[in-house]
Amino acid sequence: MKVIDGKAMAEEIRNELKKEVEILKKEGKKVPHLAAVLVGNNPASETYVNAKVKACAEVGFGSSLIKLPETITESELLEKVKEINNNPEIDGYIVQLPLPSHINEQKVTMAISPKKDVDGFHPENLGRMVLNLPCFLPATPAGMVEMLRRSNIDTTGKHCVVVGRSHIVGSPISILMARNSNPGNCTVTITHSRTKNLEEYTKSADILMVAIGKPEFITAKHVKEGAVVIDVGIHRIEDASKKSGFRLVGDVKYDEVAPKCSYISPVPGGVGPMTIATLMSNTLSAVKISF
Repeated sequence: MKVIDGKAMAEEIRNELKKEVEILKKEGKKVPHLAAVLVGNNPASETYVNAKVKACAEVGFGSSLIKLPETITESELLEKVKEINNNPEIDGYIVQLPLPSHINEQKVTMAISPKKDVDGFHPENLGRMVLNLPCFLPATPAGMVEMLRRSNIDTTGKHCVVVGRSHIVGSPISILMARNSNPGNCTVTITHSRTKNLEEYTKSADILMVAIGKPEFITAKHVKEGAVVIDVGIHRIEDASKKSGFRLVGDVKYDEVAPKCSYISPVPGGVGPMTIATLMSNTLSAVKISF
């Protein structure tokens, strides 16, 4: 069993990006600038956004953190989005989700310029992904594919089972894994909360990708010997033995499942760091590529 070290891979990617930024600087070209819009005071969102800002500093990107109050109106936020769309200094940006309940997330996503949508959530980018045209790929699914690539895992002809059908992870990863590419060329099955006899599907998976949002939902009984397991979930579980009072777990019961796997991604230190690394790669692309 090999653990897919997303933390080490993400560091590798940041080092590659740093070299590219140094070349851009030497050539007198624009240095990428990533902005993050944070509405309200969600601690998990703040932690995630701060990690993005730190990653920007590490690779030499410019970065802006735009903090807005929880009480901001939808129209005020849409006005801020329009302002960022028209700011030539900012190459890519993300509006951190979730947003307060009085704001329509879909409206905000639709308002982001597709050319600056480095999270890859805009319908134009998702549509271009489906057609295999140049676009910003959704950061988490693209990070998952990169994990497979850098681990030299052969995916051609394999059965990939995706647990979860969200627009952010489940649906896009199913498209990427079915693509005529490497990694890719899988036969893909999407399962979800309404799937009957889920275990039958997951046990047939050569590659199991879990993004169902339920802590330690996938156990040893769901996984066949030698499977590759990629765990997207991240949850805080109360744990009095920890100084923090909690521990982080994924959607997979790691200690039970890991011994059966050929490869497995841990939580934390798996998909999470790769998501941020992909976001950085997309931001560099925003400067270099026009589509």
